[in-house]
Amino acid sequence: MVATMSNGLLEALRIGVGFLWTAAWAIIMGLTVTSLVQVYVSKDRMAEVLGDGDLSGVTKATVFGAASSGCSFGAVAIGKGLFKKGAHAVNFLAFMFASTNLIVELGLMILILLGWEFLLAELLGGLILIAVMAVIVHLTLPENLFDEVRETLNEHDHEAGVTEDPTCGMEGTDEYTLTTDGGETLEFCSAGCMETYLQESSSRGGWRDELLSWGGWYKVGNQYRKEWSMIWKDVVAGFLISGFVIVFVPQWVWNTLFIQGDGLLVTAENAIMGVAIAVISFVGSMGNVPFAVALWGGGISFAGVIAFVYADLITVPVLNVYRKYYGWKVMLYILGVFFVTMAFTGFLMELLFDAFGIVPNLAGGETATERAYFKLNYTFYLNLIAFALSGFLLYVYRRGLGAPGQYRDPVCGMRTDDGEPSATHDGETYYFCSQTCKQTFEEAPDDYATGHPMEMANHDH
Repeated sequence: MVATMSNGLLEALRIGVGFLWTAAWAIIMGLTVTSLVQVYVSKDRMAEVLGDGDLSGVTKATVFGAASSGCSFGAVAIGKGLFKKGAHAVNFLAFMFASTNLIVELGLMILILLGWEFLLAELLGGLILIAVMAVIVHLTLPENLFDEVRETLNEHDHEAGVTEDPTCGMEGTDEYTLTTDGGETLEFCSAGCMETYLQESSSRGGWRDELLSWGGWYKVGNQYRKEWSMIWKDVVAGFLISGFVIVFVPQWVWNTLFIQGDGLLVTAENAIMGVAIAVISFVGSMGNVPFAVALWGGGISFAGVIAFVYADLITVPVLNVYRKYYGWKVMLYILGVFFVTMAFTGFLMELLFDAFGIVPNLAGGETATERAYFKLNYTFYLNLIAFALSGFLLYVYRRGLGAPGQYRDPVCGMRTDDGEPSATHDGETYYFCSQTCKQTFEEAPDDYATGHPMEMANHDH
């Protein structure tokens, strides 16, 4: 008995770690792309463009959400900030869904672990889900309730002294503050966001110029670190849980929860049960993809699995955050809207894919227990490249290459101090990281001079 349990534990770990190894390069590459987008894609004030619940507002919310990926809790916190500023209910809901489901790293994970059919269902279904949700919200929205909640939320945050991080939109704390040249005190949610703000305030030139400087790569490395800090627990938990579910959950459990067979009622029940399992799974963000692999291996239908993947925004922990922010009534409304739209879209995707004959064949291919994960194949080499890229970004961040310091080298973007090489132009003194940058500046000072030295107050890296 003990030997059997030990073998089961080892097999569960082998499968969970094997899934993580298989998807590692996709996660790293996806987070790198996300970090580049977060740093270099210009963002307007979201409340100004998301105030109307029309087609244009929903589209902008979806696009911005897809470019603002993060964990479920991060998406909810940012959504709260948008809602407080006046974003229409349908727009902040669309933003939250897009920022957790229509993102690069999640798409790559789905492609590798579940296949292109699930990726297509995630992307196409995600857009359909947002459209259906918009219709339901416009037909059922208790506008007076939401207006009252918005007013109460603003009053509560004002009385409690809650401020918003100008970098990410989440709640700032007095632990991370700085004072601008204009005398305004800003609060940030973390040291990383404060560094991002300082880096952006000292940036000059376009994204091409930035990527040719250490300062630009420092910003990407800082954002990359922040992205990982938001999702790593969900990712690790999701992969490990998937291994244990595959090994230890008997088949009869899945057969009891999910009706087997064909027909519309079977497909509908599977989609509803997929969302229900997600609600109580406590696994959100990207961690629910490996869990979905376990469900798929257990014989759950296409509708049930894709509906489960959609439903990371209504897990019990996330619902509790909604309750704290907006109260029970709004929490239950969000749960109802998301539950119905997620189950319906999963149901619709199976019908649509079945009509085109592209529902994946569950009987084909190796099972998770039969599969060999650690081989000298393309995954191995892609992981080597991805780990090297990850190491480079973290090295740049840890070494502070280009990080905002007391002064910023106007040539390469690295932080400098008044003990470094310096030059004077038009009565202003500039500090450099090396003689090479100083010489470059002196050859064409007008190309680099900003009219004042880049001084960063209240920051020590």
